[in-house]
Amino acid sequence: MADEKDVVEKTIAEDLVVTKYKMAGEIVNRVLKQVIEKCVVGASVKEICEFGDQLLSDETSKVFKKEKELKKGIAFPTCVSINNCICHFSPVPNEADCILKKEDVVKVDLGAHIDGFIAVVAHTVVMGASKEHKVTGRRADVVLAAHFASQAALRLLKPGNETYAITDAVQKVAESYKCKPVEGMLSHQLKQFKIDGEKTVIQNPNDAQKKEHEKFELDKHEVYAMDVLISTGEGIGKETETRVSIYKKTEETYQLKLKASRTFYTEVRTKYGSMPFNLRSFQDETKAKMGVVECVKNKLIEPFQVLYEKPGEFVAHFKFTVLLMPNGPHKITGLPFDADLYQSEYSVTSPELKSILNSSANPKAAKKKKKTSESASEAQPMEVEAAA
Repeated sequence: MADEKDVVEKTIAEDLVVTKYKMAGEIVNRVLKQVIEKCVVGASVKEICEFGDQLLSDETSKVFKKEKELKKGIAFPTCVSINNCICHFSPVPNEADCILKKEDVVKVDLGAHIDGFIAVVAHTVVMGASKEHKVTGRRADVVLAAHFASQAALRLLKPGNETYAITDAVQKVAESYKCKPVEGMLSHQLKQFKIDGEKTVIQNPNDAQKKEHEKFELDKHEVYAMDVLISTGEGIGKETETRVSIYKKTEETYQLKLKASRTFYTEVRTKYGSMPFNLRSFQDETKAKMGVVECVKNKLIEPFQVLYEKPGEFVAHFKFTVLLMPNGPHKITGLPFDADLYQSEYSVTSPELKSILNSSANPKAAKKKKKTSESASEAQPMEVEAAA
């Protein structure tokens, strides 16, 4: 993947690029569904993460088999973060495991790529939730806040809009449920082989971040990973003693001193390129842990920190990948959300936010539907993203 930078940038203006994004999206949705089915009371988080990564590798290996040079695989390793853990929990074999318990708020986060075209997703479920045993209290507040904030973001994610319109809508929806977006979290533009493109949407920026963070205008043929993380607490993520397991190569250069570091870095470059990876995927975990230290110290590799809200608080997470097509935003990842499982004393009351949430996420399809609704009652339903 050393020559990634020399390639002319490909966008979704090309049909083949759209096809590859959609294929990655279908794989991601399929894997997410199976990973969530594994999330049951008594299940091991470590085993669920390993299962998710294996599935992502297996599924991506089945496509474009004839094109031997085409890179494909995991774009973001499977993470299962519980309750007040905000993100990036994906333990390696020798680290402490977590066992899922009743009423745990469980966030699953993962991604795949085909030829460097990335599809990522995150979804939140509560253990034991059912129509008979609805989720109530702060768990319900935070999951509904995150869901509706992500739906508002989806509807504002279109060419011509400014990124801060999304920042503000996410903030206001969270406040409707007496919750806070996690401070400083970024949603990134996606490009071929690049999970953290230049354009970003920030949520809940503090004063320093407001000064530093640029406003961007969204444009057609761009792709975004819309990432919404909402907390019942102060919304400030902190690192604890939990070991980082997910890393990604940077563009920096440095002459490594240790043999273990050089071996590790060579494997990262050839196997993963610029995609995030988990130390779990290295055959010799001990050597990988040794090698990563010098690489991180000299900024050749950057860590995805495991972040936590205060104990006793809950965090919910929804993320989806959106292609900004000329005819409107096209959401390619994400599973349906069952709002009937949640019961909160709060709701979105602002007319402005309600208007955003009640609008269609795919305007062109909605218009078409209106025109043909009288004559096409027996036709297939249009593909419109409802607030589901």
